[in-house]
Amino acid sequence: MHKADKPLVWLHGEIKTPPFSAVARVEAGVLLRRLQRGESIPLPLSRPLPSIGKACHELRVQDATRTWRIVYFLDTDAVVILDVLFGKTTRRTPTSVIDICNKRLRRYIAAVAGKETAP
Repeated sequence: MHKADKPLVWLHGEIKTPPFSAVARVEAGVLLRRLQRGESIPLPLSRPLPSIGKACHELRVQDATRTWRIVYFLDTDAVVILDVLFGKTTRRTPTSVIDICNKRLRRYIAAVAGKETAP
């Protein structure tokens, strides 16, 4: 990792084979590396998720049988992974995913500010 790269902060989930195929795992790694370097990833690979928070996005990684979703927050000095899930059955992000990502994001922001909150 280069000095200027933002670290990845994993709050939930992981990217490994299985369940990701080797190809999808490499693709996810390439996209996350681009985010670490400060690159903006456009649609259709990434889309904003303002329902979770400002600077929150959903990264889409195509696999052989499904599309993986990686929900992340772009902090000023880190890329924060809020969740890793596989294909949705509707166009909308499930309310349960939005709620849990909101909670994780609030806890992360509080911890960074030095105001750790209870779960």
